[in-house]
Amino acid sequence: MPRTGTATAAEIELWRLQARMARDVVNANTHGLTHEDSLVEPRPGGNRLNWVLGHLLSVYDGFLPLLKQEPVIGAALQRFARGAPPLRDPAEAIDFGKLLAAWNQASERVDAGLASLDPEILERPVPNSPSGNPDETVRSLITTVMFHQAYHAGQTAVLRRIAGREGAIH
Repeated sequence: MPRTGTATAAEIELWRLQARMARDVVNANTHGLTHEDSLVEPRPGGNRLNWVLGHLLSVYDGFLPLLKQEPVIGAALQRFARGAPPLRDPAEAIDFGKLLAAWNQASERVDAGLASLDPEILERPVPNSPSGNPDETVRSLITTVMFHQAYHAGQTAVLRRIAGREGAIH
């Protein structure tokens, strides 16, 4: 069923809202945290906050070209890509302040890319589906990325508490 111009515009605005909400949740949950806080390892398992933020950036960096935007960090994020093992050695971490600055820059680029997105491309297949879905379209990929970012943004609240800090969102 074809979508109307208004429905498509509303859908894009919802994606922009979701991206801004994920940005704001991450920023609230990381406010005042140090690099050392980002390296606290959850027990009995899981990823450190440094890895989670690097992973969020890795996804955005891979997604930005689809939105006709430049990646922010690039190859340095390979350690945080989908399927990468948890960060066990703190020496493999990226400076937390650098990650936060890059997160905000990538979030701005995602918003700009979505704001200027040509609705005509939404049903086009994507060249490389991260999940291996042969039927992946631009629309389904954007929807998946927005869910993914929200999922991991929520983890930052738990990791803030694991680092011994009070919750940031009440």
